[in-house]
Amino acid sequence: MHDDRTLVEARLRRVLDERVRPAVHPESVPLEVAVWHAPGEPVPVTEGLAADVEPVTVGSRWGAPWGTSWFRVTGTVPKEWAGKTVEAILDLGFDENMPGFQCEGLVYRPDGTPVKGLNPRNQWVRIGAPVQGGEEVRLHVEAASNPVVMGPRPFTPTPLGDLETAGRDPQYTLTRMDLAVLDETVWHLVTDLEVLGELMAELPVDSPRRWEILRAVERALDALDLQDVGGTAERARACLADVLAAPAVPSAHRISAVGHAHIDSAWLWPLRETVRKVARTAANMTALLDDEPEFVFAMSQAQQWAWVKEHRPEVWARVKKAVADGRFVPAGGMWVESDTNMPGSEAMARQFVHGKRFFLDEFGVDNDEAWLPDTFGFAAGLPQIIKAAGSRYLLTQKISWSRTNSFPHHTFRWEGIDGTRIYTHFPPVDTYNCSMHGAEIAHAVRNFKDKGTARHSLAPTGWGDGGGGTTREMVAKAARLRDLEGSATVTWETPSAFFAKAEAENPEPPVWVGELYLELHRATLTSQAGTKQGNRRSEHLLREAELWAATAAVRTGFPYPYADLDRIWKTVLLHQFHDILPGSSIAWVHREARATYARIADELNGIVDAAQRALAGEGTVPLLFNAAPHTRAGVPAGGARAAEASGRTTRAGRPDGGHVLDNGLLRVGVDPRGLVDSVLDVATGRETIAPGRTGNLLQLHQDLPNMWDAWDVDEFYRNTVTDLTDADEVTAGDDGASVRTVRTFGGSRVTQVLSLPPGEKRLVVDTEVDWHETEKFLKLAFPLDLHTDRYASETQFGHFFRPTHTNTSWEAAKFEACNHRFVHLQEPDWGVALVNDGTYGHDVTRAVRTDGDGGTTTTVRASLLRAPRFPDPETDQGVHRFRHALVPGASIGDAVREGWRINLPERRLDGAGEVTPLVSVDRDSVVVTAVKLADDGSGDVVVRFHEAHGARADATLTAGFPVAGVEVTDLLERPLADTAPPAVDDGRVAVRLRPFELRTLRLRRA
Repeated sequence: MHDDRTLVEARLRRVLDERVRPAVHPESVPLEVAVWHAPGEPVPVTEGLAADVEPVTVGSRWGAPWGTSWFRVTGTVPKEWAGKTVEAILDLGFDENMPGFQCEGLVYRPDGTPVKGLNPRNQWVRIGAPVQGGEEVRLHVEAASNPVVMGPRPFTPTPLGDLETAGRDPQYTLTRMDLAVLDETVWHLVTDLEVLGELMAELPVDSPRRWEILRAVERALDALDLQDVGGTAERARACLADVLAAPAVPSAHRISAVGHAHIDSAWLWPLRETVRKVARTAANMTALLDDEPEFVFAMSQAQQWAWVKEHRPEVWARVKKAVADGRFVPAGGMWVESDTNMPGSEAMARQFVHGKRFFLDEFGVDNDEAWLPDTFGFAAGLPQIIKAAGSRYLLTQKISWSRTNSFPHHTFRWEGIDGTRIYTHFPPVDTYNCSMHGAEIAHAVRNFKDKGTARHSLAPTGWGDGGGGTTREMVAKAARLRDLEGSATVTWETPSAFFAKAEAENPEPPVWVGELYLELHRATLTSQAGTKQGNRRSEHLLREAELWAATAAVRTGFPYPYADLDRIWKTVLLHQFHDILPGSSIAWVHREARATYARIADELNGIVDAAQRALAGEGTVPLLFNAAPHTRAGVPAGGARAAEASGRTTRAGRPDGGHVLDNGLLRVGVDPRGLVDSVLDVATGRETIAPGRTGNLLQLHQDLPNMWDAWDVDEFYRNTVTDLTDADEVTAGDDGASVRTVRTFGGSRVTQVLSLPPGEKRLVVDTEVDWHETEKFLKLAFPLDLHTDRYASETQFGHFFRPTHTNTSWEAAKFEACNHRFVHLQEPDWGVALVNDGTYGHDVTRAVRTDGDGGTTTTVRASLLRAPRFPDPETDQGVHRFRHALVPGASIGDAVREGWRINLPERRLDGAGEVTPLVSVDRDSVVVTAVKLADDGSGDVVVRFHEAHGARADATLTAGFPVAGVEVTDLLERPLADTAPPAVDDGRVAVRLRPFELRTLRLRRA
């Protein structure tokens, strides 16, 4: 037989595009349309429905950027359509290739009942099936004219990312507003041909199955009258019945399809628009659940559920019913799908506390899985947190985006820093927007790395980001793929059902130890410095507010602000979403974030001040309140008393015009340029700075990545660097015991103050940058005379080691990495820490000196600022303040202590006398991260702590109040059933911890 394969395949494509798809709606009549454009922000539904409208025609331009237009469509179903299925086709001007990044709409009936969302791939609204004929149709569409921020030329700077700069030009053209007959037979024929055509294209050319499908398709096309598609569609479908009925082979890969709509809580749209995106999608999915009895939809992010409850109660009622039926599934158990690299220990824990508690309170659902398909890498401390929240599984897809190395597993156990292992799955379909296209299904099968030991994977299915979720077309395709020869089998299942099957099938998968580093999007550790600093400050203010409010509540009856703290925590957690905290959202998002963080700081400082005044009482004794988890200036952790004297710091001039700072512990040399050429550890005589090099060196790089401007820094940025060594001023600081340096470069100005706090072994670097650069990257460098092949970075509830060398491609790919409060480098008997109060990105490199002593220079650099132009063209322009401290001679314990200290400044207040800690621990390696009252309002005191040095620890926790009993709990403050309550002896509790082990105790007050 002659090879006519390409001829038939080309025929299929053209007939589908030009004849069959257009015949899905063979008859149509126009609807009458009128519109009201809301003058400002979105209005309540009742106001939109009641607004005075003006006539508008198809072809009209509408929709200023970020505007809302209320369309009213009316019409009458022709009587001759009686007995047929009729739909309204409402095309607001969609680009079908951009679901989730276009205008969107939510359809209402005149009484305010939501019907469904309108999206580029979901433009229909069912009127009747069948209709009687003559029905009056009246629908209202709340249409959002969200502009296309990432347009045809992605990553091009645009003013559209902020309401203040976007202008008023209409964005869309009203394209179609019709009533139309739906020919369901033709619709099914389209699906039949798409499924078979897509499957055929993925099979080997020499596969008999491919040719069987080809011939069946050819017969179907022959049976189809192209001038009467509707009249011959059934005949064409009959030609395909046998190939569609052929069952899959027993060894076929098995895909659990989960209805999904990955909705970024903010990204190329503001938070307020996500509230509406979620409502549209939820309305869409509850409608689809009504139509498709096998379909299951999962939605993560408790914050998004809460938005529906608060803003769209009519949608919420439908959602609650679908949840009760087990088909609309709360997933993930987190407040938002947060970044997991940068959130601090307690914040990461509270993501699960608030997320899981919302689902428990609203639905009685306790999630087993963490659901994070799009997060930009995963910190090594996360497995323990997932387990401590009572969950067992993790799902993500994002690691498939890595550019250098291909991750070796799709199902594995992920081991964190403390040894906790979490059963983890990466869907081999490599997308969280699966559309059930044959190429996606075939890719999942080919890509699956666990063949031979498992054959089960998950596919999150649906358009995300306001694209409307799963479509009826996807459901129809999945039905044909349930058991089809040549394809993986597809079954709608909940995430928990998938994980149960996967673990039963493959109970001992491979183990991956350490962080899940995404070899992409590394610049998210630095972009939008103001957002990152706001997050860091908020986390530590929340610690202070809980600590002092709990202490004051127990000691003085101070009213513990349960509701305020709950609300503020949820706001901070929302802003840890993986496009807000990473700095990859539009200008509007970050402008609002900065204002939100300022408001939070004012409120939390108010709580702290009120609680401390209640504790201090009336008096004139100068008190230092110490919120850090270690003693400071003689003041115990969590207590207050007069600070101990701590010596003095001197500054002297040098003959070369430089300066020397000396506090008896460190002697620091500052050259005439304001650069640090010596940091001597007086006790050991050890020099910190590498010979011939200078620290406190600001370095400026060109920074234009190949794509994803706010997200990426590509390794070639290192090829060009400018050392900022010229100084405009180098003078004594205002206190006479510090050095102040001013530098200008480009359009920017930097002011730095170097100081040695009396009695403390740390060089403090305060940096103020008035930043006006474009596509530049600013680093702060310290070249150290230190030889080590690894260094420690703080992560949640501990630290994680990374290599300083680049032996393998895995190591070389980590050229920019995340730390929390410190990085620490150490030779066996001496180390150095660099601590910070609000930066995350850093790099560490090493070089052997070719002259002089032949020693090793290990350079640690903190990433300060970037200047990408997309999606915010004015990223980080303006004034920023950073604080870092170099700590010579530091052990890992010193790094931990100094990291806390720089983030929790002293607070001083006059009062009656000493405030003893509510809770204390007698070992520095056991770090208390939270002291608070129990969330249930019982008055119990909850203490969370962990071993922070990476070694076993025996310690005694002492309560400063009468204790009636103690329970070991999970993060949600629920007793652990398999853990015996520890003994209490006069308020003392003995604890024994593994390296980095996290523990939560609930102390019942007597």
